[in-house]
Amino acid sequence: MSRDIPLHGIVAYPITPFAQDGSVDLPKLRALIDRLLTSGVHGIAPLGSAGVLPYLSDEEREAVAEAVVSHVAGRVPTLVGVSAMTTERTIHHARFAELAGASALMVIPMSYWRLTDDEVFRHYEAVARAVSIPIMAYNNPATGGLDLTPEFLARLIQIPNVTMVKESTGDVNRLHRLVQAAGEDVAFFNGSNPLALDALVAGARGWCTAAANLIPQETLALHDAVRRQDLATAVRSFRRQLPLLQLLVRSGLPRTVAAGLEIQGFDPGPLRLPLRPISEAEREELRTILASLSSLEAA
Repeated sequence: MSRDIPLHGIVAYPITPFAQDGSVDLPKLRALIDRLLTSGVHGIAPLGSAGVLPYLSDEEREAVAEAVVSHVAGRVPTLVGVSAMTTERTIHHARFAELAGASALMVIPMSYWRLTDDEVFRHYEAVARAVSIPIMAYNNPATGGLDLTPEFLARLIQIPNVTMVKESTGDVNRLHRLVQAAGEDVAFFNGSNPLALDALVAGARGWCTAAANLIPQETLALHDAVRRQDLATAVRSFRRQLPLLQLLVRSGLPRTVAAGLEIQGFDPGPLRLPLRPISEAEREELRTILASLSSLEAA
């Protein structure tokens, strides 16, 4: 089993574009991946929250995973979301992603009945035994319905090839507690957009973000400034993009990214119901934010 850490830096989460007939639009997905790769992001992560993973059929998920991994073709690492309600389905998607050539897998425990710590631990153990590539344990109680404490996450990464943690609660104290529980070498990633500056300064290996669909250069600039230990530049970069990061959280990732791509001239197609477009007021707010960031970048 692998203990590799294949990811770092800005890990971009593309949305899943749809055609007018409601099917997944793979040509548009490839075009979106090209936009991200051209921007210089450090990794591509299909089938996350922005990619509306829970709203896709098994066949659609496999088509997206295969299309992204084959199109990226090893130019950057790929982190494929494989989560499902049952262990059996998670293993199925994990094995498919590994065979497709994914660099790593992301797993969030999804629950209708509230799972115990033992059940979650055994779930990750079973998935880890079924594959040989690295796994990122993902904590996001707002979407998964379960909250994995830093101390429990430190237990999870003792499982062979569960080598990374993505923390999305937005609490920087949890990152410090994770380091205390797991040691200085723990590979943790930020999944909370408004926490990006704090998390990177706290030692996050990277920032997993859908914001890179709209402002890749700003996300890269923040990451690079922190790596250079140029805190003043990092703070300025973060404050420039903070209104967009806050709007992404407030209005929802797939809705806001889709609207932003439309504003920038890229048609992502319709959202998958029950998701609906953001309001006109939110769209105007988004248009103003993107125009401001574009002007600053040009200057």
